[in-house]
Amino acid sequence: MRLASVGLLLLGCRGVANTDASAPAVVDAPPPAIDARAPAETLDAGDAAAAARDEAPDAAGARAEAPDGMLIVPAGTFSMGADAGGEADEHPAHDVTLAAFWLDRTHVTHAAYGACVAARACRPADSTVASRAHAGADAAFQRPAQPVVGVSWDDAQAYCAWAGKRLPGEAEFERAMRGDDGRKYPWGSDRPTPTRTTFGRSFGSIGSTTDDVGTHPEGRGPFGHDDLAGNAWEWTADFYDPIAYGRKTAAAGVAGSCAEILQTQDALRAGGKQGFTGSNPIPRECERVLRGGAFNYDFTGLRATNRVHHPGRFRIVMAGFRCAKDAG
Repeated sequence: MRLASVGLLLLGCRGVANTDASAPAVVDAPPPAIDARAPAETLDAGDAAAAARDEAPDAAGARAEAPDGMLIVPAGTFSMGADAGGEADEHPAHDVTLAAFWLDRTHVTHAAYGACVAARACRPADSTVASRAHAGADAAFQRPAQPVVGVSWDDAQAYCAWAGKRLPGEAEFERAMRGDDGRKYPWGSDRPTPTRTTFGRSFGSIGSTTDDVGTHPEGRGPFGHDDLAGNAWEWTADFYDPIAYGRKTAAAGVAGSCAEILQTQDALRAGGKQGFTGSNPIPRECERVLRGGAFNYDFTGLRATNRVHHPGRFRIVMAGFRCAKDAG
């Protein structure tokens, strides 16, 4: 496949992205100080299965009320990664045990993120990221109910903190996608379709943009969450660790430290292991993990085990986020 700039494609042989664009501008300034709390996003009630998860038992066995716009991901052990297929950094499959946590039902929207900007707790999203990346008109990506894009990892972290939440870990995101049955996609093992998610759109073509969040109920995940695969990639809390699944902490879903990751990346380069982390060059810094796939990716890029990575400072048209919260 054609390999364009690392700053835009989110590739690494992770599924074909339909784009020929050049890299977006990178903004390095830190986000503003956090000084307020977020209002809840307004969401549809959803189907009966999701509604049944609006409450979860607390440690004492009582029922804990769900935070607005969030659904519980129950505690449990699940199979993370794969033994075959995908990229080498997705191997091997291994059991991971996590505590219960709350996860936003959808991506954070432009409307919700705008409230954080209005409170002066978040810097604005990059409002020209689409046109500068030749992805189409900027307004086509900026409806209130579309996922906010053009935000860095720091922007996402700042919003979640303002909302009294946090970014989900990489293992938590895969847990929400795969449930207890090890499914390949949030809805099961069947290939993506336009009724399940937003994918396979030709970059820069008319109508090739993200969809409003929550508009593909057939694609909901095992615990009722919308849009976990497709629409926009999602920042997670973790540093990207190429050998995370082989570390002693793998069973807890914990990656190596930044120092350990840098050492690993140096060793991969020295050993001629280009391709281990995908077709983009092996990183030379501690990058952040993105999960889930995007509107311009083919169906293979939406698999639950797919691991994409970029510097946290990048603000790109295919990347947004959602927030998590401890359940305990």
